[in-house]
Amino acid sequence: MDQKEQKGKMNEVKLSVLGGEGTGKSALTVRFLTKRFIGEYASNFESIYNKHLCLEGKQLNLEIYDPCSQLQKAKFSLTSKLHWADGFVIVYDISDRSSFAFAKALIYRIREPQASHCKRAVEQAVLLVGNKQDLCHVREVGWEEGQKLALDNRCQFCELSAAEQSLEVEMMFIRIIKDILTNFKLKEKRRSSGSKSMAKLINNVFGKRRKSV
Repeated sequence: MDQKEQKGKMNEVKLSVLGGEGTGKSALTVRFLTKRFIGEYASNFESIYNKHLCLEGKQLNLEIYDPCSQLQKAKFSLTSKLHWADGFVIVYDISDRSSFAFAKALIYRIREPQASHCKRAVEQAVLLVGNKQDLCHVREVGWEEGQKLALDNRCQFCELSAAEQSLEVEMMFIRIIKDILTNFKLKEKRRSSGSKSMAKLINNVFGKRRKSV
């Protein structure tokens, strides 16, 4: 019974797509879900999307959380969703330096060691995305800057265009989902090795006592 419940849990993947207003995070999400590109979205409401997919032989129920982009609400949403999400896609617009600064603040918030309310056995999967690569003629953030921010904070990184690159967007989401699945496996290993160590310790302590009686 417990194993079945655990198995069901393994198949639930929760992903938050975060970023400043106008970075294209909703466009990326909808491009992945429907393969269509929609350029304009209202940024004053939040959505949770559901998608069923098969990956690495597993049937997955994917939930994607797309919060309101307004600064104060986005910060609140991030705090309230730290427990909820298994991984994060952090989006910035390569033609808008302020969106990169916001992405950096989001990554620091996720990675900050004092987030003790969010203690986890394995560090959460994070993918930093430089969107709007089609606007590279008005680029304000270099590829190297994005790569460095990702490396410094143990994140994956890519640059792409939601408007022009449907396949790349799909591969980007698959990449972060695979990272989350890897984390699930690591958690399982640590849990089972931890319980084995505890069983061994109990056996050593109480087993010896039993023999001496």
